[in-house]
Amino acid sequence: MLRRCTTCSLKFAVSRTPSLSLRRYSVPGNHTSPWLQNRPQGTADEVYTTQTQQAVGFLKRYAKWCFIGFSGIGLTLLSAAAATHLWIERVEFAPETDQDSLKWEWDLEAERWGQAESGGTDPALGFMGRFGVRSAWLEHYWTSPGTLKEGQPVPNRVTSFDAAPLERRLETTRNFLDDVLDIALTKESSGQLSSQTVTDILVRRADILERMGTKAGLSEARYELQRVWTRLAGKGPLATRAALKLGDLNFRLGDADSALAWWSRCIQLISPVNDPSQTALITPSSPPSSPSAQRILASTLVSLSAFYATSGQLNQAQTVQESALDLLRSIQTPEPSSTPPPLPQTLHALYILHRSSLISVHHAEVLYALKNPPAQSMKWLSQAAQSSERVAFALTGLPMIHPKAPDSKIPHPPSSEEPLLPGYSKSLSMKRPAKSLLRDARRSAAEAWNLLGVLHEGKGDAKSLQASLNCYERALGWAGVGTDGTHGGGRSGDGILEVEWKVLLGNYVRVRDALRASAAAPNQK
Repeated sequence: MLRRCTTCSLKFAVSRTPSLSLRRYSVPGNHTSPWLQNRPQGTADEVYTTQTQQAVGFLKRYAKWCFIGFSGIGLTLLSAAAATHLWIERVEFAPETDQDSLKWEWDLEAERWGQAESGGTDPALGFMGRFGVRSAWLEHYWTSPGTLKEGQPVPNRVTSFDAAPLERRLETTRNFLDDVLDIALTKESSGQLSSQTVTDILVRRADILERMGTKAGLSEARYELQRVWTRLAGKGPLATRAALKLGDLNFRLGDADSALAWWSRCIQLISPVNDPSQTALITPSSPPSSPSAQRILASTLVSLSAFYATSGQLNQAQTVQESALDLLRSIQTPEPSSTPPPLPQTLHALYILHRSSLISVHHAEVLYALKNPPAQSMKWLSQAAQSSERVAFALTGLPMIHPKAPDSKIPHPPSSEEPLLPGYSKSLSMKRPAKSLLRDARRSAAEAWNLLGVLHEGKGDAKSLQASLNCYERALGWAGVGTDGTHGGGRSGDGILEVEWKVLLGNYVRVRDALRASAAAPNQK
């Protein structure tokens, strides 16, 4: 009876347990998930192979487009480099064809980078040599000065640079010229290259070394120019220019005797009557007929004037300066006429006028040092300032008189940022001499006005202080650049050192404050 009840209880318990079987959904047709319907159904190996092929295909397409993209970028850069070198070869190294520039011998002033007579780099240099010349020119003129770096010794060279900061642009240019010079000397020794090409490269390398400004660079530049002098046998316009440059380099290196000897050789070469037995340094009684020789003579006289004035030989300096000014005045300048003279002739006259203004500044300083009345020095400084301004205005095409008052005698404001006239800036042989002359004219104008302001300030009275303030203000106008319009701007311009700019600004502020204090004193009483 008990067993029977237990069996009934178990059956009842089983019947009350919920069912664990899967619920079936009514889905007509294929029971495969929709996102798997289009995938190939196969073995695991087939699926793995398909996925591998797809990955490889993607990588191939990616590599293809990367190759096309990088090839396009490479071809663009290569085309730009080729176009740049072609431009330098055909435009920058083209021969001078302007007859007026040839007449006034500005082609002799042009920088030569080993060009052939017909223009372009010398084909005898070969591909690497010609490429190196163009790269040196490109680095020098189309690259920003960049950062300064310490000078590094040059392998396989007799001299080396000291540990002074150098412009990276100049350092790279010198390295290119070093490689070109090695190629040129090898080809010259085998008779494949003209000696003039090697001479041009030596001159350019000496110029780059001088621009570096280090003592070792100046010494190596002197060595290179001595090689040029030897190669030219001391004859020709290039030898004359090398003698002038050697005198300047020896002067900067502190070798006074060698400097005087080289300047003497330079004057002998360009004098109308050349006496080889003459060893004394004598200023010629008449200028040479060659325009290029006249410019070299003017620069040599400036160097002599500065040498005697800075070495304490004041009486000798005064004698040289007076004879030099008389000689430069005898050089004919273009007469005013309705037809303006050619630009090469005008540039020549402006060059001579600026050199005269530099000697006038030296002469004023020497007269003051010799205890002459300050009025004499002020007269020479005033002439120098006006001459320098005339040069700067002429090169930029500005009038001497203020444009808002053309009938008055009010001078034109200083133009420290006005560009060169297009006739000069687009000329193959005149653009760089004109640019250098404009920079030097602005600098000499600022120097002359500053010294004139110092002499006015020394008098001490209110009228003289006001005149001094006007001079300092004009000096700042020529020395500074900027857009704020405050006395020439807030920073130094081209060719003006930051230290010099601070001195000019300090002079102006000192006199301005003194005038304000003197004006405020009566009100306080």
